[in-house]
Amino acid sequence: MQTILIIEDERDIADLVAFHLEQEGFRTVIAPDGVAGLEEATRFLPDLILLDLMLPGMHGNEVCKMLKKGERTAKIPVIMLTAKGEEIDKVVGFEMGADDFVVKPFSARELLLRVKAVLRRSQTEEAVNSIITVGRITIDTARHLVAIDGVEIVVTGTEFKLLHTLAQRLGRVQSRELLLRDVWGYNFVEDTRTVDTHITRLRTKMGGAGEMIKTVRGFGYKMEVG
Repeated sequence: MQTILIIEDERDIADLVAFHLEQEGFRTVIAPDGVAGLEEATRFLPDLILLDLMLPGMHGNEVCKMLKKGERTAKIPVIMLTAKGEEIDKVVGFEMGADDFVVKPFSARELLLRVKAVLRRSQTEEAVNSIITVGRITIDTARHLVAIDGVEIVVTGTEFKLLHTLAQRLGRVQSRELLLRDVWGYNFVEDTRTVDTHITRLRTKMGGAGEMIKTVRGFGYKMEVG
């Protein structure tokens, strides 16, 4: 049974989310604030964390940042929950290492689809010792490592999957919808900006090598050497 940690200060929302998750066979743990959430994350090492953005005491972005820095919690996928829908909130959340973003109010069906998609993505990471080299970029799937000119760069699980997908399909144009399906595991048309946000963050982390990820205007992206 997979465990999901819900870090949410509004108890009625936390209980409702927990109810729907338990109906689907998940075990749930609820934490009312960021400090408690960090403690429970280290204690239970959940399979996934649902993290509210507007928490008392410690903001959700800061909680996410600390989770991703923690040696034991860095690989735990995080889905952020927030009442805000502005693009800047998503950008900051993804920058802190969030794997997905759900805006309140959300339906139980949408949340469950996203939870399952993120869990499926994290569980199906390639375990074979395979290294892909594309120009200056080295992608080590066994060690979950990305290096530029031999120097490791820190990427989130979603960023790694996105880069790996583009590298595997070198030279082939990938639509935003296709990337949503293959990287995120779902296909919500309104979420195509999620792809753009991750591409921007990935290019920034890659420095000059980020120019290998080309924008195909009006369609999507592709990776090219030179």
